[in-house]
Amino acid sequence: MKNSLLSRCLAAVAVSLGLALSAQTLSAHCQVPCGIYDDSARVAAMLEDADTVIKAGKMLGELAEGSDAQTANQIVRWVTNKESHAQRVISTISDYFLTQRVKSSQDDYGQRLKDHHAVIVAAMKAKQNADPAAGMALKKAIAKLAIYYPHEHKH
Repeated sequence: MKNSLLSRCLAAVAVSLGLALSAQTLSAHCQVPCGIYDDSARVAAMLEDADTVIKAGKMLGELAEGSDAQTANQIVRWVTNKESHAQRVISTISDYFLTQRVKSSQDDYGQRLKDHHAVIVAAMKAKQNADPAAGMALKKAIAKLAIYYPHEHKH
């Protein structure tokens, strides 16, 4: 009886762990044909993410000389924020724009792919560097996408 209960508990834990590990989150937008898109808002959000990456680079430069525990803590926090904001840009491009908004039927499909890919590469480089210039390159690449997604007022 005890072994049977233990086996069932272990199986339940294994199934729960498997489900938790396989769960994917999509923060950019759903991938169903809901028709609710605000592309320019996503571009604006990515520009804010780039501003955070830039500020993180600046703060890391300022904190680099410190050696106390508080400085180390702040460095870790800025690196973590820089990484998460750059990754958010990558996710928005891949999970939202490349899967739903860049279409092979568009006349400028090749250029759109290049421009969106440039954002992903710039975000990757921003994750790898503490130099604010990497964040500025990311912001410039994102800003280039605005021509594809002009701000439209919806009523």
